Amino acid sequence: MSRDAAAGRSGEDRLAREIEHGRKIAGNAETVWFWESPAGRRRADRRAELFVEHGGLGPGKRALELGCGTGVFLEKVARCGATLHGLDLSEELLEKARVRLAGQAGVVLDRGNAEATPYPPSHFDAVYGSSVLHHLNLDAALGEAHRVLRPGGRVVFAEPNILNPQVLLMFRFGPLKERFGVSPDEMAFSRFRARRALERAGFVDVAVEPFDFLHPSIPQGWVERGLALSRALERVPLVREIAGSMLMRARRA
Repeated sequence: MSRDAAAGRSGEDRLAREIEHGRKIAGNAETVWFWESPAGRRRADRRAELFVEHGGLGPGKRALELGCGTGVFLEKVARCGATLHGLDLSEELLEKARVRLAGQAGVVLDRGNAEATPYPPSHFDAVYGSSVLHHLNLDAALGEAHRVLRPGGRVVFAEPNILNPQVLLMFRFGPLKERFGVSPDEMAFSRFRARRALERAGFVDVAVEPFDFLHPSIPQGWVERGLALSRALERVPLVREIAGSMLMRARRA
């Protein structure tokens, strides 16, 4: 088998494992992803706000969410009035999204591969996603995002930060992967790798910033205080490098 054929086969196997993972977690995906707790819901709200703000979204804009899963962020971002397309590889997760978004105007759900989307070039004003790029071939996914963006369009992604101690253990320590619902092939990365990948894909105005010290297990009564502390820690040099997530943003020239 040639090297290209072997790479292609490896890619197909990886996608098949991601599809199986989606099928496995579909029944409790939002629990696996930590979005159902009081702190988890507040973290999701903040991410949606960042997608809208840095994506420049609002009425008359068209955006694509990669790895939309069960529609948690589509539902929140749709409130800004933009037209949204949600793309996911898992039919089981998309079925959950269809239920969540039933009757929601301006949202279209599509099944497909984020590394080879079904959309024409220069079709969207923004491409965004939460915790999706680390499931993918990073260069392929960002290259595809660049292709479907119009000139001046923006990408905004929230991703786990591999420099965070818990994230590092979740992804590197085998016995914890199953407990935290980590799929066989996903792997978090650093903000330095993220910046290089965005630049390789042709983006400009690249910024990758660590953020979010609000742990999803914090009790409801402490969420707002935890969020305030998180925002303070995000401004502390060196300490901010171990935040739980990072915000990637850039623009197509």
